[in-house]
Amino acid sequence: MARFELKLPKMGESVAEATITNWLKEVGDKIEADEAVLEIATDKVDSEVPSEVSGILVEQLFGKDDLVQVGQTIAIIETEGGETATPEAVNAVQETAAPAEAVEIEKTIESVKETVTSHDFSGSDKFFSPLVKNIAKEEGLSLSELENIAGSGKDGRVTKEDILKYVEARKSGSVQAPQTVEAAPKVVAEIPKTEAPKAVEPVVQKSQQAVPVSVNGADEIVEMDRMRKLISGYMVASVQTSAHVQSFIEVDVTNIVKWRDKVKAAFEKREGEKLTFTPIMMEAVAKALKDFPGMNISVDGDYIIKKKNINLGMAAALPNGNLIVPVIKNADQLNLVGMAKAVNDLGNRAKAGKLKPDDTQGGTYTVTNVGTFGSVFGTPIINQPQVGILALGAIRKVPAVIETPEGDFIGIRQKMFLSHSYDHRVVDGALGGSFVKRVAEYLEAFDVDRDF
Repeated sequence: MARFELKLPKMGESVAEATITNWLKEVGDKIEADEAVLEIATDKVDSEVPSEVSGILVEQLFGKDDLVQVGQTIAIIETEGGETATPEAVNAVQETAAPAEAVEIEKTIESVKETVTSHDFSGSDKFFSPLVKNIAKEEGLSLSELENIAGSGKDGRVTKEDILKYVEARKSGSVQAPQTVEAAPKVVAEIPKTEAPKAVEPVVQKSQQAVPVSVNGADEIVEMDRMRKLISGYMVASVQTSAHVQSFIEVDVTNIVKWRDKVKAAFEKREGEKLTFTPIMMEAVAKALKDFPGMNISVDGDYIIKKKNINLGMAAALPNGNLIVPVIKNADQLNLVGMAKAVNDLGNRAKAGKLKPDDTQGGTYTVTNVGTFGSVFGTPIINQPQVGILALGAIRKVPAVIETPEGDFIGIRQKMFLSHSYDHRVVDGALGGSFVKRVAEYLEAFDVDRDF
C-alpha cells in the first residue's frame, strides 16, 4: 500500500492559509478520486478540498478549527501501490480507467516514480492533478497552454480526457501552441516604514457568559454561524476605524431604462447573458474612479496607498442571508459585455456557494445594490481597508420638473439615489461629493444609440 499526502491546495495569490471547518471523511472511510474530504474557510469564503486519489483515509493531521498553511499536509490517504505517494511524484487517476488502459497507466506511474517532473506548473492558481501535470510535461505543454484548456471536471478542473483531447488536437494542427514570452521582472515600489496594507482584523466578540435562556420559553436561541460572526466583527471594526460620512445624489436614469428595455432580448440572444442594470452602473463607477484616483486608495497607518488597478467589489447576499463581496478585477478595462459577464458569473457563483477564496481578494472600491430589496437609499459601511462604498438605490417612476426651451413642465421620469459613504480621515467632502456627482453625470449622459 502507498501513502498519499493530501496537501492544502493553492487558492490564489493573496491566500496563504485557511481554517478547517469540517471533516467530511473520517479515518477509515473510503475516498474516491475528486471526492471532497474536508471543508475549509478563509476570511469569507468556504470551500471544499477534494482528494486527488482513490483510497482509504488513514490519518487526519489537523482538527476542526485548526489553521493550516497552503502546501501543508493535512491528511494521509492509503492507496494501492508499493511506495509513499506524493502529489508531485505519483499520477492520481481522477476517473476510473477502463481495463484496456490499466497497463498504460501503471507504466506512467512507474515513470513518474523514477523522476520528478522538470516542468514547474506551481505558478498557476488553478489545480492540476499529478497525472495531468505529467502528461503536460511529456507533451511539452507550457503553463499558459495548460491553464487555457477547458476542463470538464468538478469546478472546471482539467481531467485526463481533457488534456489528451487537447494534445490530439494540437498534433493535428487544429490548435496551435502559443509562443512563450518571458515575463518582465516585477518592480515593487517600496513604501518606507510600512508593510503592504492589511485588512482590519474583525472584532469577534468571545464572551464567556452563559448561553442566554428564553424567559418565556417560546423564544428561540440560535448562535451566529462562523461567517456571521466574521461579518459582525468586520462591520464593528470598520466603524471604529473610519470616520464615516455620506453624500447623496439623485440621478435621472430614464435613458438607461429605455435602452435596456430595447436591447436586453438581443443582448441575451447574442451573448447568452442577462443584461441587468448592475453592469451599467459598475461601468460608470469604474470610469469615475479613473477620473478621481483619490477614491481608489487604501489606508495603512499614517500612509496612503494609491492603487494602480481598479478592482470593484460587488456586495452580494447569500441564500442564508449572509453577505459576501466578490471582486471584479481590472474593471476599468472591461466593456459593457465583459462587465455583464463578470457580474453574472460572480453573482451566480456566490448564490451557489462556488466562489474561490481569491474571488474576494484585492478589491479597491465597493458597490452595493440596496435597491434590489426596494430600498430608496442606504448608508453602507466601508469595506476596509478601502475608503469608499457606493449604494445603488431602487429605480422609481417619479414626477419631475423637465426643462425645455419652451419652458418647464412636469413629466414622469425614472430616478434613483446614489449614496456614497467615504472615509473622512483621507477623503474630504469635495472629493467624496465630486466623485458621486461624476458617477451621476456618466449615468445621465448614457448614449441611447450605443451598441452593446
